[in-house]
Amino acid sequence: MKITHLILTRNFAGSERYAMELANLQSRPHDVSILISPQAAESRPDALLHRLDPSVKVFVLKNKLRFLQIYEARRLLKSINPDIAHGHLNRACRALSGYAGACKRVATLHIHYKRQQHEKLDGLIAIARWQLADIPAKLLGHTAQIDNWTADNPAGAGKRQSLRAQHGIKPADVLIGALGRTVDSKGFDTLIKAFRQADIPNARLAIVGSGKAWEKLRAMAEPDIIMPGFCPTPADWLSAFDVFVSSARSEPFGLVFLEAMDSGLPIIATASQGAQHLHHLIQTPLVPIDDADSMRMALESFCGLPVARRQYDLSRYRIEPKALEIEAFYRSLMA
Repeated sequence: MKITHLILTRNFAGSERYAMELANLQSRPHDVSILISPQAAESRPDALLHRLDPSVKVFVLKNKLRFLQIYEARRLLKSINPDIAHGHLNRACRALSGYAGACKRVATLHIHYKRQQHEKLDGLIAIARWQLADIPAKLLGHTAQIDNWTADNPAGAGKRQSLRAQHGIKPADVLIGALGRTVDSKGFDTLIKAFRQADIPNARLAIVGSGKAWEKLRAMAEPDIIMPGFCPTPADWLSAFDVFVSSARSEPFGLVFLEAMDSGLPIIATASQGAQHLHHLIQTPLVPIDDADSMRMALESFCGLPVARRQYDLSRYRIEPKALEIEAFYRSLMA
C-alpha cells in the first residue's frame, strides 16, 4: 500500500508523535511518505524531521507561508499519487479537503470534528468516543474510532536519580509532575495556584514543556517550581515524578495519560474529555476543571498517602495492534 501522511506544523507534541510513530511503523511493510513544513525540518530538539525513520520518504515543503503550503502540498500529492493520504491537524486536513486526486483522503481527529477541514474527506479516525457525536451522519459510516497508543520509550538509565539531584529533590520528597505544551488549554496556571495554596510537606512541582504561555507561567510560579522547558525524552522526567497531574481545560484524548501510566505513575486529572475517556484506567476521582481549590484538596489528599508506582493494563493501547486497525480501516475505504 502507498501511504502519504501530511502534518504541516512546526513543533513536536502529541499529535506529531502520533503521525511520526505511525509513519515509521507503517514504513516496514508499506511504501510510506510524509509531507512536512520547512520549519519542521529545522535543526532543533522540538522539530520533526530527525524523528522519522530512514525508510520513510520525506518531502519538505519549500513555502514558509502557511496558506501557500496548502497548495504546495496538493501539488506534491498529485506527483506522489498515493493510495491513502492521511492528514493530521489543521492545514494538512485543509490541503486534503481541496485535493481532487484518486486516493482516499483520511484524517485523524486529534482535536475534534471541524466542518471546514473534514466534511469533504473520505474517512475519519476518531481517537475517542466523545468525538463521534459531532460527526455528520453521512460521514459516520466512514469513521472508525481507534484509540491513541503508547510506544515503548523507556527512561534512560539513572535518569530519575540524576534529574532529581540536578534540581535538589531529595529521595523522600514528593515530586508532583505535569507534562505538555505550555498553552492555555493545559490549565497550568490553575495547577500553580493550587500548588501554592496546598500544604504538602516535602513536595515539589515540575511543569515540563514549552509553548506560548511559558514566560507568563514562569513569572507567576515560585522560584522552586521546576520549569525546564521542552524535553525530547519525556520518559526521563516521568521516571523522576512521583505523581502525575493533568490540569487540562481541554484534552481530546491525552496521550500523556498513557505515557504516565506506562511509567506507573498515580494520576490526578481534571474532568477533561480525555480523562473521562480513560477514567476506567485512571480510577481516581476527577477534579472539576479550572477549580484551584478542588485541585488543592486533591493534591493534599493524594500526597498525604504513601505514594507508590502502580500497574496499568495497557495491552489495548499498544501501537502495533492500533496500526493494524488503521490499516484495516484504510482497506475498507479502498474496497
